[in-house]
Amino acid sequence: MTITQLKYVLAVAEHQNFTKAAQKTFVTQPTLSMQIQKLEEELDIQIFDRSKKPIVLTSIGEKIVSQAHNIVNEAERMQDVVDQEKGYIGGEFRLGIIPTVMPTLLPMFLKNFANRYPKVQLKIEELTTDDIITKLIDGYLDAAIAATPLMHEKIKERALYYEPFVGYIPENHRLSSEVKINSTDLDIDDILLLEDGHCFRDGVINLCKSPKHSRNDNFQLQSGSFETLIKLSNEGLGMTLLPYLHTLDVPKSQIKNLHYFNEPSPAREVSIIYSKSELKMQITNALYDVISGVVRGAIAFQDVKIISPLK
Repeated sequence: MTITQLKYVLAVAEHQNFTKAAQKTFVTQPTLSMQIQKLEEELDIQIFDRSKKPIVLTSIGEKIVSQAHNIVNEAERMQDVVDQEKGYIGGEFRLGIIPTVMPTLLPMFLKNFANRYPKVQLKIEELTTDDIITKLIDGYLDAAIAATPLMHEKIKERALYYEPFVGYIPENHRLSSEVKINSTDLDIDDILLLEDGHCFRDGVINLCKSPKHSRNDNFQLQSGSFETLIKLSNEGLGMTLLPYLHTLDVPKSQIKNLHYFNEPSPAREVSIIYSKSELKMQITNALYDVISGVVRGAIAFQDVKIISPLK
């Protein structure tokens, strides 16, 4: 049994496909298959049920994969101890970012980080919060950027910044004449929401405690992007709420539709999160320093009220 064989097993368990697993581990598919077969023969068990599409774990395979995570993580920890002792910041680092943060935050820090730490190979994936939690716990991610607090017993959180909510209110809307708005002005039936699965949506719902100005419309609109919500708002189908950093990209012609909240402004906490095993902390800390540094100058709000993304 080798660490390499266990890594191949984990790759197949993640992708449920031998070809994709081979591509992700940079070996040929026959090589990967042969090594996994050797491991199965050594243990005298079947880890995968190859008769099903996609490939699934057998009952004993699930236990093997769980243990393989522990073994591979501990092996990586040994190299991590050496790297930290030497002050080395480099190697592969797998980072997950939630969809409502990635488009605005990534351009702000990626080039800066790459220039400062050229030996780090960042592998970035856009994922929902639920997927991030699963992949962090299973060892498929080294860290992630998500809205917090999550209060998960196996995950640590370190706040990067606090991002206020901003109302996008088109002309002729009932709140368009208000210079600033309050959370008590909001009506969940009057707000265009992101589709289910986005934590920003949950934060908006938590902010809107109860309907105040119910409409007679016989439809409900949800979308996967803020750009679509803005376009729908401009068509007179309701207002929406945006994270502050997204408002920096709003065209000049639409800035008049941005309405800020009276302080304390409702805001979300955005954190870098990671497993309590604390692998590759030197890279996690480097990311924290770069991101918090670039965002600090972009968000000047002082008095905010954190709205939890949890339902």
